[in-house]
Amino acid sequence: MTTFGLARSGPPRRRIVGTPAAWLVWGAVIFFLLNVLGVVGSVVVNSFGTHWFGGWLPDGVTGRWYAEAWQDFGLLELIIVTVEVCAAVVALSLVIGVPAAYVLARRDFPGKKLVYLAFLLPILMPPITYGIPLATVLYKFGFAGNLSGVILANLVPAVPFVILTMTPFIEQIDPAIERAARMCGAGLREVFLRILTPLLIPGILAAGILVLVRTVGMFELTFLTAGPDSQTLIVALFYSMSAAGIRAQQSVDAMAVIYTGMMLVLLVIALRFVNPTQLVARVKEEPE
Repeated sequence: MTTFGLARSGPPRRRIVGTPAAWLVWGAVIFFLLNVLGVVGSVVVNSFGTHWFGGWLPDGVTGRWYAEAWQDFGLLELIIVTVEVCAAVVALSLVIGVPAAYVLARRDFPGKKLVYLAFLLPILMPPITYGIPLATVLYKFGFAGNLSGVILANLVPAVPFVILTMTPFIEQIDPAIERAARMCGAGLREVFLRILTPLLIPGILAAGILVLVRTVGMFELTFLTAGPDSQTLIVALFYSMSAAGIRAQQSVDAMAVIYTGMMLVLLVIALRFVNPTQLVARVKEEPE
């Protein structure tokens, strides 16, 4: 016997309903992603193509453009210089930035907000605005045009970046731990090296990886201070684009793919160690 009027068993069917504004936003996001994928995909396909005129795909597939880019642009030397610059910038910025972040997180002094704002200016301002005067000073004292000038120029935004990253990590550590260590006879140096440093390892790794990613992609400051033997990969990529009429475009695209691959690897590593919510400073609770 069939019973009519009874509700169907099972979960109710969900209807996808959205406002026109939501559909417009999603449409804009999808359109943007498709454009980015199209641009990147065309560069990747062209780097493997023999000739590509007017069709959807190249006439043939080859890998010789990567070998040609490796030899013509001297990618091994460029990668070595890039690694040297990044390692020096990361190490020096951590040595300078972590103690400065500790002072800003633990000490109250007149003009503290102005000092913090001064540290943030190199991050908030476009690098080209202060890069030209900085390069002028470095050239005047003989630092620019070589590896030391590139390192010093990249330290200007790197140190504030470490301070901005490390300050929330230090604020999340209970100051009672430091007071207990001092009561046991530990000095400021022992407290910082033996107590705080092991607790700050996640923050130090996060700051170091973020500075590494930023330094690899820093074009303006490196371009203004680099010499013939101190060019990083991003500067060499710019020069290769300027010489696109001399070299084959497929070779330039191959170099761009290599650079993009390096940046993607660094970003994946950074996201493994960095939680974006840790970069937001914790609001201190007022004592009752």
